[in-house]
Amino acid sequence: MIQTAQSAVGATTYPGRGIIVGKSADGKRAMMAYFIMGRSVNSRNRVFTAEPDGIRTEAFDPSKMVDPSLIIYHPVRVIDNKVIVTNGDQTDTIRDYVAKDSTFADALRTREFEPDAPNFTPRVSAMATFDGGDFSLDMAILRAGDAQGSCCHRVFWEMEKVEAGKGYFLHTYLSDGSPIPSFTGDPETVSLGDEDAAALAEAVWAGLNADNRVSLWTCTRDLATGETDTCIINANK
Repeated sequence: MIQTAQSAVGATTYPGRGIIVGKSADGKRAMMAYFIMGRSVNSRNRVFTAEPDGIRTEAFDPSKMVDPSLIIYHPVRVIDNKVIVTNGDQTDTIRDYVAKDSTFADALRTREFEPDAPNFTPRVSAMATFDGGDFSLDMAILRAGDAQGSCCHRVFWEMEKVEAGKGYFLHTYLSDGSPIPSFTGDPETVSLGDEDAAALAEAVWAGLNADNRVSLWTCTRDLATGETDTCIINANK
């Protein structure tokens, strides 16, 4: 039996950062979510803020910010008929390549996992392309090929069509640990209902470990009209 999104994100105390993209059960809307978690003060000192073309992370308390290099970025960018969702500044790399009529995969071939040894956090990315009342989905993970981070393994998935009521969940870590084990295998399939963005956010937020969850963004998009509905939840208020 396929897990719900709420159950899937709660299967481990520390999935890290995660992306869910899929289609509502009635087949009428795309459904998207992105969350971040944190164990350090620096990682937890963040909120999501809405931008005209997506969202960005920012420090909740700027005085506590230590190193912004891997934690301040735009997780979501919208360009033309595409919505890009990632766990780092590769969002902008993908956007820039798309703007030049290049591809999602070509953009990510210029990037690798994060330089945060010994974890070498994977970069996870997704891009939904809307066309003709439906959408296709590209997903990717860039992870270290060995414990030393001496090489990068880039894995891509291309979904020409997403089945109604299903979503794909890709996250950075398999579980908590030291070092934290990177996600392996295909994106997890999750079941989706007909929730609006707020209800989807409530369900996913409830599934995330309460001690580690930091911020969550959800969005639904009507496939016929392009109308969007979004919701942001921040642990820091």
